[in-house]
Amino acid sequence: MDRRSFLTRTALGSAAASAAATIAAPAIAQSQPTVKWRLTSSFPKSLDAIYGGAELISRKVAGLTDGKFTIQVFAAGEIMGGLQALDGVQNATVEAGHTMTYYYIGKDPTSAFSAAIPFGLNSRHQVAWMSQGGGMELMNEFWKQYNVFCIPAGNTAAQMGGWFRREIKTVEDLKGLKFRVGGLAGQVLSKLGVIPQQIPAGDIYPALERGVIDAAEWLGPYDDEKLGLNKVARYYYYPGWWEGTAQVSMLVNLDAWNALPAQYKLALETACEATTSWMMARYDALSPPALRRLAASGTEFRAFPREVMEACYRAALELYDELAASNPNFKKVYEPWRKFMEDEHLWFRVAEHTFDTFMYSRPLRSR
Repeated sequence: MDRRSFLTRTALGSAAASAAATIAAPAIAQSQPTVKWRLTSSFPKSLDAIYGGAELISRKVAGLTDGKFTIQVFAAGEIMGGLQALDGVQNATVEAGHTMTYYYIGKDPTSAFSAAIPFGLNSRHQVAWMSQGGGMELMNEFWKQYNVFCIPAGNTAAQMGGWFRREIKTVEDLKGLKFRVGGLAGQVLSKLGVIPQQIPAGDIYPALERGVIDAAEWLGPYDDEKLGLNKVARYYYYPGWWEGTAQVSMLVNLDAWNALPAQYKLALETACEATTSWMMARYDALSPPALRRLAASGTEFRAFPREVMEACYRAALELYDELAASNPNFKKVYEPWRKFMEDEHLWFRVAEHTFDTFMYSRPLRSR
């Protein structure tokens, strides 16, 4: 073969391969529609770990669909209030919302199961219940009545018990306390005389500073420091028994969900699953240094007294019995959820708890 013939054939082969690639890529892309969604977050941009979950989902979905499926993220207050995500999704004002579903217990307390239940599951239990224990199926049967499809899309893991302007030493100290607290915890605490308040993240600091409320919980050291709560309250209590887990959810308008191609549904579910792992890891990494900074700033840490914990636990069980007796939706989820929790506790007592108890009893090495 002469040199000219070789070069000609090589050039033709390269051109053919290039042409095939050029033709193939658009053909695949053109087989799927362009979909543009708007998503409202219940969180301000300043809380980069929890708000950042929605941004991460948006990036991953675009990447997994070659830019054909895009989700524009709006922070709380930009197109609707932080506590209005469900209404916006239900009414198709937006296609999706990134939110905590216990914000909507006023519509039905069953909504809290896809966020957090006082004295309930921890973060690993929650992930297991949703993905392997029938939780997704139960909750989406419930959410269907609101024209919504719900996907776990983040988790902050166990939270702190909040910031108090005075110490809590006995159950009596709870009476008359105006406390910003989310979810069913407010209903539990109201049985003990607390006056619960549900306030969006951005409004907590001024409410606590002006004395509109006496105490407030938000999340944990990293976010609470960003909100400046240590500047307006002295005592930081733990544990946040109402949020042993705190699942963040992607609420999707059911019609919009059903209209998605299967590939796009898979992309969204995959992005949400990845965001759950990312968010738990992020908070686990950011909380220790934030805890040290708060201690250095003069924050005084307090554990809730055992007497208070026991009283709250009894009040929680009483509330669940009342809700199960009066609300068929709640009962339908509560009974299998409780059985799943009991089984998880059996296993965790054997391995996880014994390992953790031993490790946490060891002295920290000096640094």
